[in-house]
Amino acid sequence: MLSRPKPGESEADLLHFQNQFLAARASPAVKIVKKADKRKGEEGSRDAERLPLQDSKDVVMLDDFPDVPPALTPAPPKKSKIRSACVHFEDEDPEERLESHDQHITAVFSKIIERDTSAVAVTIPVPTGDPFPRTFHRSEIKSEVEVGSGRKSIFAQKIAARRAAEKAATAPPAAEHVQIGSATVGALGPEGSAGEAPLPSLRDDKTVDFLTSRQPCVITGEGLGSEKSEQEVQAIHKENLEKLQSMSQEEILQEQERLLAQLDSSLVAFLKSRRDGNEGQKKELKKKQDRPEESLETVPVSQHGVGASPSMQGSDMEESVIKEENMKVEITDSLPVKPKKEWIHMDNVEFEKLEWMKDLSPPRQKKTRKGMQARFSLKGELIPADADLPTHLGLHHHGEEAERAGYSLQELFHLSRSQVIQQRTLALQVLGHIVQKSRAGEFASSLKGSVLRLLLDAGFLFLLRFSLDDAVDNVMAASVAALRALLVSLDDEKYLDWTFSWYQGMAAFPFVPNNEEEEEDEEDDLTETEKSQNKKLKDENKPDPDVARYDVVKGLLKTQIQHRLRYILEVVRPVPTVVVDILHVLTHIARHSSEACSQLLDCPRLIETIVREFLPTQWDPRVAEPGCLLTSIHGVPCASAMKFVRVLASGGRNATARMLNKFEMKSRLSRFIAEDPLDLLLPREEAIRLSTEAFRLWAVAAGYGQACDLYRDLYPVLVRILQSLPELLGTCHEKSPMLELSVQRATVVVTLLTHVTQTAGCTAELQAQQSSNGSEDNEQIPPPPVTWNQVSNLRPFLETSLKRILQEISQTETWQALQPLTTTYMIYLGVYYSACSQQPSVNPIDCLEELEHLTFEVLLPLLSQPAVHSMWDLLRPCSALCNPLSCAPAPESVFSIVSLSCTGGKPPLSLVGSKSPFPFLTALLFLISSITHIHKGLISKYSSVLDFKGLKDYLHLSWQTGPPSITPSSAWILRHEYHLQYFVLTLARRMAGTCPDYAQHASLHHCVAMALLSRLLPGSEHLAHEVLLDLAFNPEFFPEGKAGGPEAADFSDILHLGTSAKLAQPGSAAACFSKPTRGVLLRESYQNLRFIRSCYLSHFVHLQPTLVRSRASYQGQNYLIQSMLLPEVKGPILPSDWPYFPLISLYNKVTNAETRGAVLNSLPLDLVNTVTWNLQWVLLLETWRAKTLQSIPTAAKLARLMCVFLTGGDLFLEAPIHCYAAALLSLYCQPKALDSLNLDAPLPGLASFHDLYTSLLEQFEGVSFGDPLFGAFVLLPLQKRFSIHLRLSVFGEHTSILRSLGVPLQQFPVPLERYTSPPEDNLNLLQLYFRTLVTGALRQTWCPVLYVVAVAHVNSFIFSQDSTTQEGDAARKSMLRKTWLLVDETLKKHLLYYKMLNAESPLGFDLYEQLPPMRLKYLQMVTQKENKEYASVLVS
Repeated sequence: MLSRPKPGESEADLLHFQNQFLAARASPAVKIVKKADKRKGEEGSRDAERLPLQDSKDVVMLDDFPDVPPALTPAPPKKSKIRSACVHFEDEDPEERLESHDQHITAVFSKIIERDTSAVAVTIPVPTGDPFPRTFHRSEIKSEVEVGSGRKSIFAQKIAARRAAEKAATAPPAAEHVQIGSATVGALGPEGSAGEAPLPSLRDDKTVDFLTSRQPCVITGEGLGSEKSEQEVQAIHKENLEKLQSMSQEEILQEQERLLAQLDSSLVAFLKSRRDGNEGQKKELKKKQDRPEESLETVPVSQHGVGASPSMQGSDMEESVIKEENMKVEITDSLPVKPKKEWIHMDNVEFEKLEWMKDLSPPRQKKTRKGMQARFSLKGELIPADADLPTHLGLHHHGEEAERAGYSLQELFHLSRSQVIQQRTLALQVLGHIVQKSRAGEFASSLKGSVLRLLLDAGFLFLLRFSLDDAVDNVMAASVAALRALLVSLDDEKYLDWTFSWYQGMAAFPFVPNNEEEEEDEEDDLTETEKSQNKKLKDENKPDPDVARYDVVKGLLKTQIQHRLRYILEVVRPVPTVVVDILHVLTHIARHSSEACSQLLDCPRLIETIVREFLPTQWDPRVAEPGCLLTSIHGVPCASAMKFVRVLASGGRNATARMLNKFEMKSRLSRFIAEDPLDLLLPREEAIRLSTEAFRLWAVAAGYGQACDLYRDLYPVLVRILQSLPELLGTCHEKSPMLELSVQRATVVVTLLTHVTQTAGCTAELQAQQSSNGSEDNEQIPPPPVTWNQVSNLRPFLETSLKRILQEISQTETWQALQPLTTTYMIYLGVYYSACSQQPSVNPIDCLEELEHLTFEVLLPLLSQPAVHSMWDLLRPCSALCNPLSCAPAPESVFSIVSLSCTGGKPPLSLVGSKSPFPFLTALLFLISSITHIHKGLISKYSSVLDFKGLKDYLHLSWQTGPPSITPSSAWILRHEYHLQYFVLTLARRMAGTCPDYAQHASLHHCVAMALLSRLLPGSEHLAHEVLLDLAFNPEFFPEGKAGGPEAADFSDILHLGTSAKLAQPGSAAACFSKPTRGVLLRESYQNLRFIRSCYLSHFVHLQPTLVRSRASYQGQNYLIQSMLLPEVKGPILPSDWPYFPLISLYNKVTNAETRGAVLNSLPLDLVNTVTWNLQWVLLLETWRAKTLQSIPTAAKLARLMCVFLTGGDLFLEAPIHCYAAALLSLYCQPKALDSLNLDAPLPGLASFHDLYTSLLEQFEGVSFGDPLFGAFVLLPLQKRFSIHLRLSVFGEHTSILRSLGVPLQQFPVPLERYTSPPEDNLNLLQLYFRTLVTGALRQTWCPVLYVVAVAHVNSFIFSQDSTTQEGDAARKSMLRKTWLLVDETLKKHLLYYKMLNAESPLGFDLYEQLPPMRLKYLQMVTQKENKEYASVLVS
């Protein structure tokens, strides 16, 4: 085998290989052929078959590879135009043929022949005034002649059009009239005749004359080579027409089919193209007539189908042409500018693209119930659907609903992602305006649904977040403004600042949504720290949209928005408006939670940038000049920046310490506090705001016991401010515009002194702890750097100022302007005297004398003022409890963004309104509470407070209202209202032991205390503890216990007052013991109130950690306060059913142990006492304070009592527990309570009542011992109006309890009519009734109550005459026949002769002596039919 060449071998090697190959005479791997030349035709093909010569071109052919590349379909194969166009003769000389086609110049000039002009008429030119040659404008000539193949210039087109017009004008009007159908002319299309005449339209079998063209379309005569070629063409054309006239329509169609079958498809297409190319010329020759019959077009049959009707084709085409022309005319008429043919590139007018130039149709209101899409203006205003606005406003640049002005949210979203900067900016600005107006509630009455919720669901939050990352300043500014509109409510901030100086107003709830959609599984046993850690881990693993769906601020923090805002402030340095918006957004984020404050503090260079750029100690003094327009506030102090730092400091004492020390806020506090606002080189309003926020920041720090060393340094400044406070009285008469800001600054200064005084009051206590525990190693809290002697000298200034303001209380305007300052004076004095009484360096006698002086000279005269009387009367109209709508959420509020719903301002007569008496009266009651706590002898002097009619009306209405809904907008308001109620109750508690005539208010105040216990919010645990300790279980608030209440209860039971039912109490399965009356039980319960109190306090021990934090805040222990943010609000501290809490706690303990598989053998030693005290307390409330428990459903009360039987085995058999449970059952079985009993509704704290009842049945089977009381609780849910599944559980799954459910009819407290009426209609349950009766599982001696129920329902069913289904009727007759055949005559008699219920009868029902005739007849009919059928069976 020959070797193949290898890389690296030279040409000599290749020649050597070639010689070897030739010498071997081996067959080559390839075949050398001569490729055919297409241009030589068949001759070339024959030449290709010959063997190649030595000097011919070699072509390499691979095996199995075609010579010619495959044809590209559907492109037709290439053909030579010259070969097909030329005709060759055999005797023609090729040389002569070449000479005839020679195009050389010598050949052209050698055959010049002069044109014969002998027959041409000579005309003399007509003299004109026009130049020669005559000029013409192209607009004068209509260019309606279509251009053939190839492109021509506009001038050439005009010249051709002019020549065609001249030719048409000079040609003779030779029109041939041919009567032929449209199919006939269409059949001639391939032959060239179809294009010669327009298509006629046949209507009503009438022939229409039409014009034919002067020249044929296809035949040109170019190949004849004769001078008479045109005559020959015309002769051929005439012959064709005559031939067509002589043929019928059928013959023409047959000829057409034959031609189409023989001709090549490419030739047919070519002929059609020639005809289509001349359509423009044919239109040129036609005259436009008004009659539509003459405006016709040629349509070939081959294009529309041969089988179609010729007349229908022509008619349809004609109508479509007419419609199209009319539409074009209509569109052209409505356009403001008419298109002209003379315009460049307007040969083909596309009318659909000119629709936008038409005038918009007026908007029409759709008369339909379906809503229309909302559209907004560029200012975010909602545009009515029928508003007709001009187009120059720029509100019509959209495709959908073009006639309506404005833009939809979808269009704005689309525009916000545009590539054009101005469009993105405009869209974000409009969206920001829409959000702002939506939060103000402007769309609530006009739009269906919430705009904010729709925007957030569509991803608006992340659209803003993406836009923040834009590099364009305008887009960035617009997104910041929209984000501020979405998150921040300036009115909310205004009212939070307004309540800052109220009692405990510095503390606020975090802006955390209270309905987060998070799963909390198996977290009951975890601590708060573990729960928060688990929650944090869950949030970190969730995607950003999922987190933002339930908490927008948390979702933004997850996107690291603080880093982007820092970059904008530090690097971009935007305009002042954007800076202020960013500071507002950061303030809102800081209000979210302590975790959010920590993330802001940990953001690199964020706080440094804000402090350095917007809280500088030196700045350009020109900013204070009037009319100075700031282009940048970088380097200028800003009040919003100081407020952000203050809110950040409220997040925790550690954050405050970092702000004061690391970021040097102490020096800035000194800078802005030491100098009077009028002397600051800032605009006056901004200077006052900045000074106010600086004092607020200092007050927050002093609330933690920090920054008190500044008190010594700035003491002269504070004294100067206090000395200037009385001057505010003079400015009130002048109505200065800065009065409100000045009063706010003064109130904040007094608030600061209040917290400094509290801190100083703790100094002695901390010093004593430090000295007593000096030798121990545990961590000690250092005493603050301010002592009591340093703060005690300020009281005379404030007390003197208070007296002067109180003298103006009769002046309404002055009093209303200075009321906030008076409120802070009252709070300061209350804090001062509370701390003063605990100072070892203060003489107690001097303190008591000061209190007496304050009482007799200031407070008692104040209480006698008519203005104060009117304040008590305003409590009810301004109360949030009495007017729930005043604190209702805004209509556009969304749960993921916390809002206080203050947008637009609160009405004057509301709790935080301008005319609200709550802040002043709360401060007054706080001062009175502090005085009476220190000086017991002054308690009776304030007895008139509780006698005010306005206060009593308010308290009476407030506790009777239902439980308020807890929302962020209501929680912060209700917290202040609960403070007033607490101080009223504190004063009442002190009155109860000293004033003999107080008993008339005891019941009212106790009802208020009970309602307050179930309403107090997180952060007020100290108040709840005080109410439980001193008010709820105080015998002084139960005057019924001393005034014959137990005896009245017994007398009521004897006379059955208020009820028609017998108050029966089931007996016990245990040893016989005397049944005490309800009066005896009440007296015993009243005597055990102190034990009941200790029982409940021990069960609320889980609130101890929060109680410590709350106590530190309310008692002024500033060194223990960790944060000014209150706990998250997820509901009240105590549940509404807290009186049953010991029972619920015990049941949960047992259930949880059984769930884990453990057996709880050891129960508390005092278990019997705990359950007994719980039942005693419930009995007291149900008897003497029944309305305080009206918020708890009767079904929930019954479920709680069932816990007695589900806990501790035979616990219910204990005598005291059994007695109290029976007494409560008798109360719950009264008609009014039974009517309100609803076991089908969902119950609070209970997943399923059916599951609880199933557990009760299982417990009854195990440990009931047939106890009648236990049996009564089992029978109570089996009433007819409750779920049938409860009855099916007894008669289907737990039939064994029927043997021991022996509750006597005389001891059963529920009327049997509630079990038998209406008759049962469930066939399955009726069959179970009948089966238990027949089988003996249900007997009258074992279970008398259910025996009566089953007999009544079965009797009603078997004798029922109501129409029913075939299955029901068969079952009814079968049951009746089986009853008739019963062996047990007693049961048979009961089922057949049952008449009606009778509680006095031993059976519980009466029997017929004999059946009524109708029943007897029906019984005989059924039984005789059975006998006949039985007899027929026997015969067969």
